[in-house]
Amino acid sequence: MFDLGKTRARRFLLASALVAAGGLTVVASLPAMAAEGAALPKQEWSFSGPFGKFDRAQLQRGFQVFKEVCASCHSMGLISFRNLAESGGPEFPEDAVKALAAEYEVQDGPDKDGEMFTRPALPSDRIPAPFANEQAARASNNGSLPPDLSVITKARHGGADYIYALLSGYEEAPADIELRDGMSYNAYFTGHQIAMPAPLFEDAVEYSDGTAGTVEQYAKDVAAFLTWAGEPSLEARHKMGLNVMIYLVILAGLLYAAKRRLFSSVDH
Repeated sequence: MFDLGKTRARRFLLASALVAAGGLTVVASLPAMAAEGAALPKQEWSFSGPFGKFDRAQLQRGFQVFKEVCASCHSMGLISFRNLAESGGPEFPEDAVKALAAEYEVQDGPDKDGEMFTRPALPSDRIPAPFANEQAARASNNGSLPPDLSVITKARHGGADYIYALLSGYEEAPADIELRDGMSYNAYFTGHQIAMPAPLFEDAVEYSDGTAGTVEQYAKDVAAFLTWAGEPSLEARHKMGLNVMIYLVILAGLLYAAKRRLFSSVDH
């Protein structure tokens, strides 16, 4: 019985090893099946580095691109209209935010009769999604679900660099690549075939501040805006980090002076 048990154990371990090896083979073959996107070009951002800050004008332009282009398919469910007026963000005037919110209808209720109703949005409301539910979103996008953009720069490797590269990386497909129905070629998307058609075109959005309406400018502005949406406290965090470093430097100086004072009379 003991020998039989050992034989079964060996067989079990051997089978497990074969299954694991097969699994590793499948995983290892995945990159070959879906080509990685091209290396992301690094961009210069005003908010990069320990002392970085958002460019308010750029954030406002980025929101305009989101509103006029991206919001027709993508939601931003974690952002309220009033966030657009808060310090550290686009800092739109409060009157402008109220007028912007009033352009949207949101569902509220129930009322005294137990019925749901719609009303103009308030600054405290979150930006409404373009579709009523996931199924409606997929039905309007060939079965693909457009992701929520609230924290997209946190959810994608490369952050703002990735968003910029993706939006400006649409090209004609090489001759050796056959695009599936409804797909577009993008140099920076994994597999190079993306369900979202190119969303940005020259002069598609007219900036009121006279900034040139190029695809690269739109992509950079909306990437900066989405970075703020994913981390609205970035400037406060940078400021706190600077204050902590100053505190530590002063503390280190005081400790060194105290050490010199305490041990000055000790015979070394």
